[in-house]
Amino acid sequence: MALQQIKFAPGIDKQDTTVGAVGRWVESDNVRFRYGLPEKVGGWQSLLNQSIVGVSRKLHSFVDLEGNRYTAIGTDKFLLLYFEGQLFDITPFRSNNAGVQTTFTSSTLATNSTSTKLCTITTTSDHGLIEGDMVVLDSVTLPSGTGLSASDFEDKLFQVLSVPTTTTFTIDSLNQATSVISTGGSMTIQPYERVGPAAQSYGYGYGIGNFGGTISGALTNTLSSGINDSVNIIPVTSNTGFPTVGTLAIGTELITYTGKGTNTFTGATRGALGTTEAAHNNSAVVTNATDYTGWGNAVEASTVTLEPGLWSLNNFGQVLVATIANGKTFTWDSGITARLTTRASTTTTDFSTAIATGVGNPTASRLTLISPTTRHLIHFGTEVTIGDATTQDDMFIRFANQEEINEYDILAVNSAGSQRLQDGSRIVGALTAKENILVWTDNSLYTMKFVGAPFTFGFEQVGTNCGLIGKNAAIEIDGVAYWMSNNGFFAFDGTVNSLPCSVEDYVYDDAATTKGQQINAGINNLFTEVTWWYPSAGSDFNDRSVTYNYGQTVQPAPMGNWYTGVNENSIRTAWIDSLIYPKPYATAFKSTNTGTFPTVVGESGLGQTLFFEQEVGTDQINPDGTTTTLTSFIASYDFALQTDQGIGEYFLAMRRFLPNFKVLIGDAQITISVADYPADPNTVTTLSPFTINSSTTKVDTRARGRYASVKIENIGSGQSWRFGTFQADLQPDGRR
Repeated sequence: MALQQIKFAPGIDKQDTTVGAVGRWVESDNVRFRYGLPEKVGGWQSLLNQSIVGVSRKLHSFVDLEGNRYTAIGTDKFLLLYFEGQLFDITPFRSNNAGVQTTFTSSTLATNSTSTKLCTITTTSDHGLIEGDMVVLDSVTLPSGTGLSASDFEDKLFQVLSVPTTTTFTIDSLNQATSVISTGGSMTIQPYERVGPAAQSYGYGYGIGNFGGTISGALTNTLSSGINDSVNIIPVTSNTGFPTVGTLAIGTELITYTGKGTNTFTGATRGALGTTEAAHNNSAVVTNATDYTGWGNAVEASTVTLEPGLWSLNNFGQVLVATIANGKTFTWDSGITARLTTRASTTTTDFSTAIATGVGNPTASRLTLISPTTRHLIHFGTEVTIGDATTQDDMFIRFANQEEINEYDILAVNSAGSQRLQDGSRIVGALTAKENILVWTDNSLYTMKFVGAPFTFGFEQVGTNCGLIGKNAAIEIDGVAYWMSNNGFFAFDGTVNSLPCSVEDYVYDDAATTKGQQINAGINNLFTEVTWWYPSAGSDFNDRSVTYNYGQTVQPAPMGNWYTGVNENSIRTAWIDSLIYPKPYATAFKSTNTGTFPTVVGESGLGQTLFFEQEVGTDQINPDGTTTTLTSFIASYDFALQTDQGIGEYFLAMRRFLPNFKVLIGDAQITISVADYPADPNTVTTLSPFTINSSTTKVDTRARGRYASVKIENIGSGQSWRFGTFQADLQPDGRR
């Protein structure tokens, strides 16, 4: 009887072969390493009894002068505020450059049918809306005979379902009309600021879908029934006059088809030419886009990226500063009395986008950041001429005067200024780190350091071929920045260093790097971890994670301490560390569910964001109080019986093993697999999972092979574990 102890180094190794990675773990999910030992991660609980409409990709927490704590949540549709367990909608209304709110008064409404809730609203001028926009209706009067009441529309939020013309759009009413009325009544329409798409995609040609192009003299009709985002038969009221093979435009989606049926188009390919598949309601306008051209003829290769809706969120004292990616900057003042009923705006707290000489914030910036030490508001990838969005330069930086977030006039008596970077095609991200502001382009890293008059900031390129993959893919802790590039992981502590990564091929072979703007990084300082959540190839949204443990010093591995995750319940779209709050806060997205806040009439296909407090308990506690089991596992590479004659020379016989857990709450399962040859599934024998509890001292087995591996997991709720060492009774059992 020879009781042997099999030791495994911390971290996952996917770069080596099954036999080459001796003493390593090969696969895990919902597992981290502490003190060199693998353990199940902590659970999480919902912070709300409701969910958020849309996908959140930015969280920012801050404290006002009264000690009140807030978390701003930026989604692809809304800007929300979390305060004392409640959500508040502070999304700005659309405004012109002078800061005047855009409204459409005396607009009229028509009920489209008595079988659907669809209504058409006609505005007095070009509304500028697109499918998916959000509008608030008020001052509502309705034509008589509709069977509807003004309360069905008054002060309610609606999603724009289709845009037949520049002065008409459709919505779903709260209730169904009893008769068809062509027009009448009046109302005021207040559009929300548009943030951007839910997912990143590639476009084709100079015109992307219906953006920037025209369809001259195109024939139109309407859907005879609603469709989801995947059907390949498109039902219409009539297809007379449409070509047998061609392209349709419904909203912003282009659909190619290969045939016509009786009032149908068949063989449809959804989301053609780089557009995004979408659900469309009954009576949505269908346009013959067969001869569609954008600014130039569409090409077969992908040339343009449609970036998702993103926010930059900072605080200037107790003022929240929020910038829509490639859009305007807004503020929200926590110091005013009516703060929770006041929306973010371009005109709060002596802040304005009013364009005058030297005055007013840029109206198109890729991102913004506030220097915490010098208190400058900095715009990255912004306008050369303030107020003229057509002059936006993706490599241009502009910063306001110190302590004056509305003063950009460059004078001898102030510290406003500008700078254009050279290496790269666009600025991707920026963050603060000790004495520097770090600025990434798609190719390089720059430091931006305060140097005083007359230049204010000095710029130095400190790295190349190390650009940032997405705006939120970099994070900083204790003076060290970590980020994900298109070609690997990097760190900066005064010098740019490539991070050796034992799962690098696994990540990059599967990651959808063309959706880099959806990748987000988060620091969990409680466990010295930085995690990146990213979409895999073929996925529209984040569905994978990779974690680097920067503080693990026990049995250090040459390729670093890394681990991966694929559990859908564990994937996050935004994360903030435990600084203002005792535990990290994070958001998760479910594309197939429907959020409940804000209440959107006619909401369709916007998805659901859940807001969690992390590292609480052992499982997931949902908004309705139910529990979702948090499962976890870790599996080792093959290990062999080692003799004086060499590794794998003899078959081994495993008579028993002794489970060794540092922590075990509830049950765990251990599975033993033995194989005659490495990486040969035909020779693998799996011994059914053995249930282990705190009273289990040994497990008898009858296993035989050259190589063996071990898997530890839990499958039930209320369970947690930290594994110690694996001890087994191993004996040589002959060469055959």
